[in-house]
Amino acid sequence: VMHWHEDLQFIYVLSGAVCVKTLDNAVPVRAGEGIFINKNVIHFVRRMGECHYNSFIFPAQFLEFSAGYACTVNGPAKRFVDDVVENEQFSLFHFTGGEEWQEKALLLLRRLSELEKKKTEFYVYEVLVLLAALWLAMRKNILLPPKQQENTVSVRMQKFLRCIERHYPEDLTLEAIAESACVSKSECLRCFHLTLQTTPYKYLMEYRLSKAAELLKKTEQSVSDIAFCVGFHQVSHFGKCFKEKTGCSPKEYRKVKDLL
Repeated sequence: VMHWHEDLQFIYVLSGAVCVKTLDNAVPVRAGEGIFINKNVIHFVRRMGECHYNSFIFPAQFLEFSAGYACTVNGPAKRFVDDVVENEQFSLFHFTGGEEWQEKALLLLRRLSELEKKKTEFYVYEVLVLLAALWLAMRKNILLPPKQQENTVSVRMQKFLRCIERHYPEDLTLEAIAESACVSKSECLRCFHLTLQTTPYKYLMEYRLSKAAELLKKTEQSVSDIAFCVGFHQVSHFGKCFKEKTGCSPKEYRKVKDLL
């Protein structure tokens, strides 16, 4: 399901391909390529067949250094971070190679992936150094779009999705979702159709099932408890919806997880 992070994100595809979809576009990222996803960008990552990728999610503060010491002639280093994270028109950047600086950036992403396989006692510091180097390469070479007025539909969708995130276990109605952005039910339906090609109800069901899958993987809660935790009133209905989505029952899903 669509989601967003308060943090920044880099993805590096090791094999196969993924598609990173936002409210505005969809970007295929293939093996050896990477992508940057800005803070608070609504998105999801869909595997395109068999693939393997690493995702690095981290707070912007990692790149700002100390406010009292990391200063330049033109001001603190934080400015070179804020220019990106505060620019709502800059949502993604796709590293495809071809340019020398992008090849260097992709090499840094590969090195980050390699660190995950073999962590040393200096792992934390090595990650920080590589992230800073990667950010510097990107920041020196990208052209940031001029800031514009916020897209109304995107702003409303963020409010709708936040409402669902906070209240999905409840009896959430279309009216309540629409009220979270102070719009009519018809406008709420229009926004969902325009951006996600689905309805608020279908998205809510997808979200509940994704949360159920997380609980089946990470907890020992019973299937019935999980069903009620994510907003289903009947275990049979939960089981039916879960199987339609995943191809297996909740119990079968948990068994497969245990075998991996």
